[in-house]
Amino acid sequence: MILSSFGLSLHNQSDTNKLQIMASIFKSSIGKKLIMSVSGICLILFLTFHMVMNLTYVFDQESVVYGTICEILSMGWVNVVVPVLAALFVVHIVYAFILTIGNLRARGEQRYAVPNKAKTDSWSARNMFVLGLIVLLGIGLHLVNFWSKMQLQNWLGGAEADPYVLMENILGKWWYLCLYIIWFAALWFHLTHGFWSALQTLGWNNQIWFKRWKWIGFIYVTLLILGFIVVAIYAYCKANGCFA
Repeated sequence: MILSSFGLSLHNQSDTNKLQIMASIFKSSIGKKLIMSVSGICLILFLTFHMVMNLTYVFDQESVVYGTICEILSMGWVNVVVPVLAALFVVHIVYAFILTIGNLRARGEQRYAVPNKAKTDSWSARNMFVLGLIVLLGIGLHLVNFWSKMQLQNWLGGAEADPYVLMENILGKWWYLCLYIIWFAALWFHLTHGFWSALQTLGWNNQIWFKRWKWIGFIYVTLLILGFIVVAIYAYCKANGCFA
C-alpha cells in the first residue's frame, strides 16, 4: 500500500506541494523503501538476462550463441547500460545501508515494516543486511574474475579474454566453484525475501496476493539461482574432463 498511498497524496496536493512531496522521496522512509524496491526489481531482471545468457554456454554445444551474445555485450551501447546498472547497484546498496541503520536505531533488530512480523518474518528477512554483504563480496569477486578481463579490457582497448576459456579456468577450480555456490546460496536467501518485499512495498500486498507473491518469488528465484549453479557445475565438469 506504500505506492498507492504515495500516489493518492500527490493527487490531492497543489503543484507546489507535489514538487515538495516528490523532493522528500529521497528522505522519507517510504521513499527509501520505494527506491529499494524499484532498483531491486531492475537488478532481478538483469540477473534473469545474465542467467539465460549463461545457460546458452551449457546447451549450445558449438558455443555459437554464447559467443555471439558476448560479442554483442562488447558493443558501444553497453557503455551506456553498464553505468546505469552500476548506479542501480550503488543506489540499492546505499539505501539498504541507510534503511538498516535507521531501523536498528528505531526498532532494534527489526529491519522491515512487515505486518504481523512475528508470524511472517524469516531467517533471510532477519539477516538481509548480512546476506547483502555476502552478495556484495561475491559481486566483487565476479567483477575481478570476469568483467575486468572482458568488458573492462574492451573499454581500455586491450585484448579481451576468451569467455569459454575464462569460465573453465576459473570455475574449473573446486575452491572457486565452492565460493560461487556459497555466493549463489546467499543470493537465493536475499532474493526470496527481496522479491515479495519489493512487491509489497509497491502495493501488491493484499491477503490473497501476499501469499501468492511469496510462492511466485520462491519458485522464480529458485529457478534463477539453479540456472547459475548448473552453469558453474557444468564449467567445472567440462574443465576437468568429466564429459570425456
